[in-house]
Amino acid sequence: MCRKSRTIQIKLFRENLKIKVFLMTLKAGGLGLNLTIASRVILVDPWWNPSAEDQATDRVYRLGQKKPVTIIRFIMKDSIEEGIVKIQKRKRDLIKFVEIGKTCSKQSVKKREERMRELAELIMRN
Repeated sequence: MCRKSRTIQIKLFRENLKIKVFLMTLKAGGLGLNLTIASRVILVDPWWNPSAEDQATDRVYRLGQKKPVTIIRFIMKDSIEEGIVKIQKRKRDLIKFVEIGKTCSKQSVKKREERMRELAELIMRN
């Protein structure tokens, strides 16, 4: 959808209380939108990169949000989606470790190097 059409549709969603649902892809939802009129985000397609989901859901949490926000993720049991969620968790854990490693001077160099290798392997797989 072109920018002009998108702007019109978002305006309709904000102003017309009869409109209850606004559908978009994660890619479209991750780009400079303010959707504080919304109060529920439903994710149906997990991405390898968890920050893509975070960016999209953050559109609802922007300054000006006055309602509680609910985020729902649909993950099919015994599917590749479960594997994607595990990869997302590993990525988040590695990011936390790297951030902690920057501020924690007592962290052993050997353990830090091991984690960096794991991070590099994870990046190379994706």
